[in-house]
Amino acid sequence: MKAQLLQHWENSRAYTLSVAELMPETAYDLKPVDEVWSFGEQLNHITYGIHWWSEMFIRKVETEWAPPKPKTGKKTIIAALEKAYDALKKTYEESSGKEDGLYTTLDHITHHRGQLIVYLRLKGIQPPEYVY
Repeated sequence: MKAQLLQHWENSRAYTLSVAELMPETAYDLKPVDEVWSFGEQLNHITYGIHWWSEMFIRKVETEWAPPKPKTGKKTIIAALEKAYDALKKTYEESSGKEDGLYTTLDHITHHRGQLIVYLRLKGIQPPEYVY
């Protein structure tokens, strides 16, 4: 089970980073409509969400939702996202019996990453082939 979940984590990481890399930096402020987050803001939300969900549902530590100031710039956002994924893996590996927490965290990522696919398509960019 643990090996299977870590493979799912790796696929999520690779696919999310592929989506982030495909969008040109000049479009990181793209919003389909004014009421939603920009592409970069969605990635910042995923990044902080990884931290929050893993604290709440893997470590089982009650954590207030308090996102930091959003990162800016494609390279900075992607670096923060990579760091968050690495921390998630470490947290999971250090915790035993927290499979439901990893599933929950990955589900949250999938939800927002799916929205990012629409942003890519709005820019005429073919999303990467889905990996599960």
